[in-house]
Formats: sequence, structure tokens, C-alpha cells
Amino acid sequence: MTAPIKPFLIGGAWRTTEQLQEVRAPYTGECVARFAVPSTNDVEEAIASASVAAVEMRATPRHKIAAGLRRIADQIEARCEEFARVIAIEAGKPLTAARGEVERAVGTFTIASEEARRFAGESIPLDAQALGEGRVGWTERIPRGVIFGITPFNFPLNLVAHKVAPALASRNAIIIKPSPRTPLTALLLGEVFLESRLAAGALQVLPADVSAVDLVLRDERVAMISFTGSAEVGWRLRERAGRKVVALELGGNAPVIIDENADVDYAAGRTATAAFNHAGQVCISAQRIIVHRQIAERFTNLLVERAQSLRIGDPLDESTELSVMIDEAAAVRAESWVNEAIKGGARLLCGGARRGALFEATVLTNVHGEMRVCTEEVFAPVATIQQFDDFGDALAEANNSRYGLQAGVFTHDLGRAMLAFRTLEFGGVMINDAPAFRVDNMPYGGVKQSGAGREGVRYAMEEMTEPRLLVIDPMR
Repeated sequence: MTAPIKPFLIGGAWRTTEQLQEVRAPYTGECVARFAVPSTNDVEEAIASASVAAVEMRATPRHKIAAGLRRIADQIEARCEEFARVIAIEAGKPLTAARGEVERAVGTFTIASEEARRFAGESIPLDAQALGEGRVGWTERIPRGVIFGITPFNFPLNLVAHKVAPALASRNAIIIKPSPRTPLTALLLGEVFLESRLAAGALQVLPADVSAVDLVLRDERVAMISFTGSAEVGWRLRERAGRKVVALELGGNAPVIIDENADVDYAAGRTATAAFNHAGQVCISAQRIIVHRQIAERFTNLLVERAQSLRIGDPLDESTELSVMIDEAAAVRAESWVNEAIKGGARLLCGGARRGALFEATVLTNVHGEMRVCTEEVFAPVATIQQFDDFGDALAEANNSRYGLQAGVFTHDLGRAMLAFRTLEFGGVMINDAPAFRVDNMPYGGVKQSGAGREGVRYAMEEMTEPRLLVIDPMR
């Protein structure tokens, strides 16, 4: 049976081209669909359509924007199982986790609908200085216009939602370039958008090749680029962007510290989930575990037990907890890094084996800061364990990274919790939880090589708009 051809979305209409690319299910290797790749002319037309839509969106009343976003949320919820199966098939994400992603996307659009009604500027107390006496002033948040969003494979719905929902809520138009590995989910979202009654070109979905990015970088009609992906690509993109605003949500190698007074059973359970969920292909996956020497043996045994108990299999099987990585090349890379660490003196406690694109949940100890499993983003179901005696040393080790997205700290000592918050060089610090914790309305983003700007609906809306000041002297 020939795999179906999926068109792309421009200006409210579906288009196709002769250039097709396959989408292969990571678990079976089967070609599940082919998608049309937009041409250079298509990309230019999409930018022109988005420019027209941006003007219409800016003039659209807040209540209509909110209603449109509410319709999108409702339609995603109504088609939850369809979305979840598409995510499971094209991303290899276990079905139960895929459903969780769909539920979060519903929440993301719901939050955006609510924020659309109240997102505004602020009153400025000009009479705080004598010079401003008698004058009134306020700011309004002005949409940037056309935004170009680039999204990765690991959350093919909710990471798209984190660009689309705030862009629309702040009355912009957005063009989404989804990962070529997982374009089907974004195209399905395009179907839902067409029922929103918002400006037809306000969302366009273009699974274009990298040449489209070069075109976008040159086109002055595109005001902002919002990128989620690798640090290497993201920072290079920003260097080339000129005057465009660029928001970057990049990678990490997140640490989690377990203090000697922590609830060890709870910490081990949350850390295992954060380390091995979606085969570790999460930028805030718990990669570097730093545990107090007094509880290290007990914690390690619990973590290994949980890693070994994960049910491995088909992502469409309801019982599966760990499935394949996005492709065999990703699993081969993880395997090579683990083997490299073992040759360098690391001890393998469990896992380490690969079968095609499947890589077992892996725990390493006796690691050090020169190993790539510690210094780089593994992006695989691999966790390393280091021990500490002094809490200050643990904080220093956590900071010993060029990344700074999120960190987790398990402790019942409030003083140490606050010390961690003030000391750790990360965009977010989770106390008594693993670094993978995220709620979709919280500010989310990193420091150092982990990015610039913040996501989380309202925070992204601020990035996607600029303040404009009005001052009035009513007595003149």
C-alpha cells in the first residue's frame, strides 16, 4: 500500500509539490506517509500571506482572538486519540506519554485563550518626577508581525503549540517549520487551525528544507525567529539573523542533586521518570545525578531497579514505558558515548545495550567531568551518578557545565533550597522535583549555552511583542 501524501498549509489552503519526503516510523521503519516539501516560491508566498494576516490579526479584537484559540483547544481535545497515535507513530513516543503531550497542548492553547483577553501594557506613573506632573502615560504591547518558528521532533505537538499559541494570542502571524522527522502532527494542527475562524494566513505549516531558513533570514518581512533545537544550530542562527529578534530554547545536560535528608524513594522515582521518559529525548532530562555519599548506595539501587523494570516495546502498546529513539543513528551515538565513558573508567550499572534504534535505560557511575556523558547533552536514556559530601561542592559540580536550562534539588533543608536557588546557574530550579518538571504557563528557558528568551505562554507573548509608550499632557 502506497503511503499517503501530506500537503502543506499556505494562506488557509493545502498545497503540494513534486518534491516528496518520507516519514518513517522509528519503531517499525515503515514509511507511514510522504509529505510535500515547499519550494522557494512557496516559502516566499507564505511570508507574503503571513504579512497580510499579521495586519488583520493586529486589528482583531481580543475576544475574537480568545475565541479562536478556545476553538483550537477544543478541537485538539476532541481529536486527542488521533493526535496521540500520530505522535506515537512518527516520534516513537509511548502512547500514554503521547496522550499526556496532547493534554498539555490543550492546556497551552487554553492558557493562550485566557491570556489573549488580558494581555496588555501598563500605566506609567509619570508624576514620580516633577517633570512628569500633570501628564499621563501608558504602554501597549505591539505585535512584532510575522514570526518564523522552528520546532524539533521530540514534542511535535506541544513545542509547536508553545510557538503558535502565544503568537496568535499576541496578534501575530506565524509560519511553523516542523522537524522533517515529525511533520505529521504539525500538519494535523494545521487542520484544526482552519476551524478557528482566525485570519487564514495567521498560521502556516511548511515542512521546508534548510534553504527556507536562508530565505527567511534575508527577508525583512519576518520580524522574529523562534527556534527550539540544538545549541550549535541555534547560536549560529542568531549570529546570522541581523536585526531580527531571535528567541532560542536550546539543549542542556540537566543536573539533579539529592541531599542526605531527602525522601530517597520519592527522589529516585521522580529522577528515573525524568531520566528515561521518551527515551531521554527531552532537553531537561535528568542526565547528571549528584547524590550525597550517605544515601548514594540506596538511591543508586532504587534508580537501577526502576530503570531495569521499564516495560520496553512498541510505542502503540498501552503498556510500553520505553521505546525507540528517533532513529538508529541517535541510538548509535548514545551507545558510542557510553562505551567511551566505560573505556575511560566509568562503571556500567545497567543498560548500555542497543538493538537498532532502541537503547536500554542506562545508569553509569564513576564518571568525571571530561566524559561526554557528563559534559554534553546525551539526549538518550542515559543517567550518570556522582557522589558528594559537601552541599556546596554539589552545587559547584552542577554548575560545571556550559548549559543552564533547568536543575533539580531534593532536600528538606529550606536554607539549602534557597542557597541552591541563588547559586545554580540555570533558568529554572526545581526544589524536591527533577529538572524535567514543567507547567506550560511558567517561564521556561535557559542561560549560558541553553538559550535566550523565555517560553511559557505569557512570557513568550512578551517576547513576541514590543512595548510602545504613549504620553499625554491633557492640559495642553
